[in-house]
Amino acid sequence: MDDQITDGYISDEEQALIDRFLDDNKLFLGPDPAIMRNHSIQPRTPYEERLLSQEQDVHQLNHVRGLVSAALDEGFQMVNQMGAAPGARWGDLVTAIMTPTGDLSMIAPHGIIAFASVCHYPIKYINKYWTQDETVGVRDGDGFIHNDARYGGIHNTDQSMMMPIFHDGELICWLACTIHEGENGATEPGGLPAAAESRYDEGLKMSPFKVVENFKLKRDLVTFLQNSVRDPKLQLEDMKVKLHVVMRMRERVLAIVEEFGRDALAAMMRKSLEDVEVEVRRRIAELPDGTTRVQAFMDSTLRENAIQKLRMDVTVKGDRMTWDFSGCSPQFMNRSVNTNIGSWKSALVTGLLQNIWPDLPHTMALLSPIEIISQPGTIIDAEGEAPQSMSLMPLFKACTIPTIPMAKLGYMLPHRYTSIIAPQYDQAATFIYGGLTQHGEITGNFCGDINGCGQGARATADGEDAVSPVFGFMADTGEHEINEEDVPIIRLGAQVLAKDRAGWGKFRGGLGYEQVATVRGSNMFGFMTGCEGSMFSSAQGMFGGYSCPAYQLCKIKNVNVFDIFNDGTTDISDVEFNIVDLMNKQPFEGGTYTSQDMGMTFEICNEGEVYMICQGSGGGYGDVLERDPYLVLKDVEEDKVSASIARDLFKVVFDDKTLVLDEAATEAARKAERQARLQRGTKFDDFVQDWTQDEPPKHVPYYGSWDDPNTMIIGAGEARMKVPYDQIPPILMPDPKDLQIAELQAKLAACEASKG
Repeated sequence: MDDQITDGYISDEEQALIDRFLDDNKLFLGPDPAIMRNHSIQPRTPYEERLLSQEQDVHQLNHVRGLVSAALDEGFQMVNQMGAAPGARWGDLVTAIMTPTGDLSMIAPHGIIAFASVCHYPIKYINKYWTQDETVGVRDGDGFIHNDARYGGIHNTDQSMMMPIFHDGELICWLACTIHEGENGATEPGGLPAAAESRYDEGLKMSPFKVVENFKLKRDLVTFLQNSVRDPKLQLEDMKVKLHVVMRMRERVLAIVEEFGRDALAAMMRKSLEDVEVEVRRRIAELPDGTTRVQAFMDSTLRENAIQKLRMDVTVKGDRMTWDFSGCSPQFMNRSVNTNIGSWKSALVTGLLQNIWPDLPHTMALLSPIEIISQPGTIIDAEGEAPQSMSLMPLFKACTIPTIPMAKLGYMLPHRYTSIIAPQYDQAATFIYGGLTQHGEITGNFCGDINGCGQGARATADGEDAVSPVFGFMADTGEHEINEEDVPIIRLGAQVLAKDRAGWGKFRGGLGYEQVATVRGSNMFGFMTGCEGSMFSSAQGMFGGYSCPAYQLCKIKNVNVFDIFNDGTTDISDVEFNIVDLMNKQPFEGGTYTSQDMGMTFEICNEGEVYMICQGSGGGYGDVLERDPYLVLKDVEEDKVSASIARDLFKVVFDDKTLVLDEAATEAARKAERQARLQRGTKFDDFVQDWTQDEPPKHVPYYGSWDDPNTMIIGAGEARMKVPYDQIPPILMPDPKDLQIAELQAKLAACEASKG
């Protein structure tokens, strides 16, 4: 042995013992980069290779696919009817089936698209780490729970229940159910803490672990989870719902196997993946070779206003496509608007399936042929300790970023798979709430009206008004009356479309709606909002169309509207309960009227105080002067557009009372505007010389690349830095309260000095 040590020799047996010791004594099983960075489907197993090397009965495979889809749909409907969370009731969920190796093969015909590309990550983690672990294991009747997006997922408010399905002792598939649960014990109620300054402020961070044995929830772990959140009733109820849903789907899948055999199920799942990958490669090959780019910007960290850059290069060569995100903003070490690369890819899938190839099955195989390049340590590829609880900010952008470059590439194709479309409004504005309900219960969650964003304008028609959230096209905006039974939120205005707040063009973006809310029956209840787009437009226009406007949060504090209603001495007969009337007429004497960006951390709403936000519009398409004047007048008649906008922007001339169009005057007005454009115009070279700057304006807090994707600009003013990507220092933002205190202290010192 001494000779072996001296010679540096270790026998195979000793090496095996060392390897086993190291495996058994790992300090911490964190997220696995090999899993989280791989978005391609796994190679065929020998069993799948043997199956698919034989001729398949395609009619039988299609029949089996239909039966599995029906089982997933049944599971979806069960959650929809029985779930406690608003996300369950209004469609923010998914049911799914995965291959034994963890590749996501199918989701229900309804549900959130983004889940279609993330449900597989935690299952691959379980397969790799727990299957052979003698303290855990994977057996029939087991169920695993998970919510930490670093191990796979979109964000930490989503909780998944995953169950392995066995037949004759063999693992044949995995089934899963995922719901946006909301409340998860974070530093702010509702599960989306904008105030989180570290990952330890984000509440529950469940790596995949076993919570079910023999088809029963383990009560000790359930109690631990209930003890970790503000709403233990919600936690228990939806864990039960998800468990019984996967058990019902298990029954359906085993019945399919009994009738058609295990081979038929395995072949169907694998073919569903491979057929999508083959079709995506075919569609890529149709596109012209070349590169096109898009840039987008986030305007807030939800604690302060700051421009964060997101950029994307799309390159096509043959049947290969590369998406390069180099040059995006660096990650913030104490702001929660970062996301990891696995979650980022999930949102990219959403953009493809909603706006580019909506006819394709909703599966992870969609991204398999696409190479994705990112820079670790950026806001879309955050690592280490960077908090990610409000990752929705960049993820919402990822749902729309592919729209513009893919539309440019696909515009000239003789066959398109959907209409060319401008980006949808991508911030999904809603109130996140929490506190003591009128029933004396603690809760926290979000309102279902998150699900009504305006669609982008199409090449042949206006975008649909308030149609769906940017992250999934099959969700409901909820029923206020049902919500009012559970929580003390009262709506003072219906979901009225936001007049004049659209992305204009030959075809306009779909409108969003206003949300006017207050609290009644509790003085320990409040709101937060988590949105970008109050300073910088959130939805770009397409081919000359306008971007959507910026949207603010408005408040009326120090007032109780219910006392005013009951008193009857204040005349509010001419006041409509919308943002424009309430903020301009200021009908409630003594109230404090303010507006701010929509990045508001949690604050108490006293009874009768008013909070107002607006769901946004999608981008416009084409030149406003090409819009059919009769479509303009139709919008005026339906009170979606004011007469002044119709005249000043669209140059439509008409009679105010009858809305009868003056065609000749309209044509003359538009001709005059085109001539005025020529007078205002300048040569392209002159424009570029005047427009192009070496860096952003000094006073603007800016984070990200400018002209070189490998060089980052960080900060504003004299403190601004310009550094190579690989030398980015940790970015820590000051606490806004500390800045406010320092400002007030300086004013106090100046006042004291002036008084001697």
